[in-house]
Amino acid sequence: MSLKSLQRAVFLVSALAIIGAPVVARADDQKGKKEDKPQGKEGGKQEDKQQGKHEDKQAKQEDHAQAKEQRQEGREQAAEQKHQEQRQAQREHPQPAPQAHEQRQVERERHAQAAQEHAQAVHRRAEEQQAARHQEQERAHQQDRRLREQEAQQAREAQRVRRTQQAQQVQQAQQARQIQRESNESQRAVARLSAQRQQQLIELQRVRTQQYSVRLAQEQRLAEERAAALQQAHRMAAYRFQQDYLTRLRQQEASLAAARSYDYSNDPYFYTAPIYRYVYSGRSYETNQYGADLLRQAINLGYEEGYRAGQADRQDGYRADYRNAYAYEDANYGYTGMYVDQGQYNYYFRQGFRRGYEDGYYSRFQYGTNLNGKLGILSAVLSALLNLQPLR
Repeated sequence: MSLKSLQRAVFLVSALAIIGAPVVARADDQKGKKEDKPQGKEGGKQEDKQQGKHEDKQAKQEDHAQAKEQRQEGREQAAEQKHQEQRQAQREHPQPAPQAHEQRQVERERHAQAAQEHAQAVHRRAEEQQAARHQEQERAHQQDRRLREQEAQQAREAQRVRRTQQAQQVQQAQQARQIQRESNESQRAVARLSAQRQQQLIELQRVRTQQYSVRLAQEQRLAEERAAALQQAHRMAAYRFQQDYLTRLRQQEASLAAARSYDYSNDPYFYTAPIYRYVYSGRSYETNQYGADLLRQAINLGYEEGYRAGQADRQDGYRADYRNAYAYEDANYGYTGMYVDQGQYNYYFRQGFRRGYEDGYYSRFQYGTNLNGKLGILSAVLSALLNLQPLR
């Protein structure tokens, strides 16, 4: 049995003893009074009987009131005792009020949730900062890699330019030596043609010059139509190139007027014997040094014009197509109707033009050179295209 239960039992026994003691005492007093009364008359007995009843009733009422008062005191004492026990129990084992406990529990949960959200936010910020640092490092690496690639590309380009210039210088020197050698050979092997052969060549030249003059006028009308088409297509770089090309053709036309009074008899071409053989369109032809020089000029001028045409198409963002250029179709720049047929000149001009167009469009010098702003085809390419074979 616990201490609380033992204290409650003792309290109840004490309360019962207090309540029952006055009743027992009054009962004993009443019994003693009845025994002490004398045996008297019958009338006195009746009066005494009524008086006894009245006294008994009064005594019972007093006892009842006293007992009620004692019970009330007992209940108050019991309540006081219980209240004291509760206070003592609360002092020994304090229990929080249910509502305060719930509020504290909610507050703790709220603080825990806030702490968790703060920790998550800190973690997210840390991850974002780490990702940003990683991206920045990656951008720095990429930029550094691009710089290294650009430097390497520039170094390779500079090396390629140096090699090209060296090759150009070597080839230019070879070409100069070749021209000088051929000139020396031609001078040693000069054989004057007969007057009859010389006159035949002069008459052929007059016919060739007249035919070229007519065709040149026709080509200029075609050039004007092509220029209008380029303007409509907004190919302004190609348009400017074609206009420059036409300007040079008009200058050639002016030189044709002077050819009408040209003294062919004093031109070395018409009395110098041929020294080279070459093949054109499946047929073999012979020419002297002056005719060979004109064919070389056709290839070099074709390369120069083709290079400019390729640059113009690249600037216009047009696809690579050298056949679409008017200069390739015309192929008469530099030709005055002298020494060789127009068809042969046009063929070799277009051979140089195609190679110059590719170099100009792709910004390179695979077939030609650029020495101090002067464009020209490589001597090795020139020799391969002409394939001149000495007659002696």
